[in-house]
Amino acid sequence: MPTVRPFQGLRFNLTRVGDLTSVISPPYDVISKEEQALYYGRSSYNVIRLELPLPGEGSRDDRYQQAACTLQEWLRDGILVREGRPAFYLVEHRFPYAGGTRSRWGLIARLRLEEWSQGHVRPHESILRAPAADRYELLRACRANFSPVMGIFRSRLGLPDLFAGELRREADFAATDDYGVVHNAWVVSEPQAARRASRFLSQKTVYIADGHHRYSVALAYMKERRASAQSYTGREPFNYVMMALMSAADPGLITLPTHRLVRGLGPQALSRLEEGLTADFREIERLPLLGNLSQTAQSWQSRFSGLQARGSSAFGLYIPQQNALRILVARDRESLQRTMPQEQPEAWRSLDVSLLHWVVLRGMVGISTTQLEEDCLEFTRDPVEAISRVASGEFQMAFFLNPMPLSSLFAVADAGARMPQKTTYFYPKTATGLVINPLF
Repeated sequence: MPTVRPFQGLRFNLTRVGDLTSVISPPYDVISKEEQALYYGRSSYNVIRLELPLPGEGSRDDRYQQAACTLQEWLRDGILVREGRPAFYLVEHRFPYAGGTRSRWGLIARLRLEEWSQGHVRPHESILRAPAADRYELLRACRANFSPVMGIFRSRLGLPDLFAGELRREADFAATDDYGVVHNAWVVSEPQAARRASRFLSQKTVYIADGHHRYSVALAYMKERRASAQSYTGREPFNYVMMALMSAADPGLITLPTHRLVRGLGPQALSRLEEGLTADFREIERLPLLGNLSQTAQSWQSRFSGLQARGSSAFGLYIPQQNALRILVARDRESLQRTMPQEQPEAWRSLDVSLLHWVVLRGMVGISTTQLEEDCLEFTRDPVEAISRVASGEFQMAFFLNPMPLSSLFAVADAGARMPQKTTYFYPKTATGLVINPLF
């Protein structure tokens, strides 16, 4: 079963940097160029300089080496300090959602890397080459994990139950991100509590919820370091990856949909798309654009959520010339599923996102290779962004999806299959900069 360990994390020295809020950022994969510049300007010690460095700052043109130099400078100058003894980091995420406030718990730990084939750590999503290459170069240069992979374990016991004693005291540090999420963190270094947590978590299967690229890159880096090591004990830090572990039973575990933006389609592909949709899908409703994009997004999402609650499978298509969201359902879903790869399990073939990617994007418009996917597709969880980027002409259309049920994630992962990339979005993300996992 998985090996879960405490570690001596690197943390910001608050006497040097001031408020922790000023030096955290989101993970790299949800940061726009505008946000990257914003975090750079917020503090000269913002973790963005490590997580997503800008090229060409100062005299160092290689941004990965630049990040590595910055890390070493911060360690030398006491901006970052190493924990005195191995610890777990228990984090409460308090966040606004659906008109109220919710709470979700995660435990930041080191998890021992292992091949997917061992089955103790299970993926559910495919990855893209470009982000994987980027994260690999950063890891090789810096030898540190800046943001944790998110893992889910199945248990009726939640993390607050496991750490009830530790939660009697106030959090050791806290920060608030730009989405209004408060990250309260407790350092759990007492040996008995750490052993209890390690035993409990080492009995669980871990499902990768977010961070497939980071886990895959950490696995490749481990193999590289093992191959080049003159001696090997198995206890080296590169055998582990930093992970935020969360219980599937946590009521604050929220999944959001990730919508698809499409560009680069020629006239013939557009014609095939319309013909295919007319033949294989039934349009059950058209939802108009309203007075502003926020109202439109809320209206569309509410209608979509209602369909999902009633067990209906559907996706939406927005093309600016039609000035509305077309809600589409398969005329004969079983027939369409027979056109999908039969080596894939039923759990995979039953997904709306698999139907969209295999039947529509691949079959109708020809986005059939990894390179074409990277050229033609972008992803966003923000429906307002999706509408505006299509309306502006940057993209030709947007496909809207419902959030992925957690049960589907488990079913696909347990069957050894992988969903299309960017299928799930767990909200909120664990902030980057709360703690860093050094591999040196």
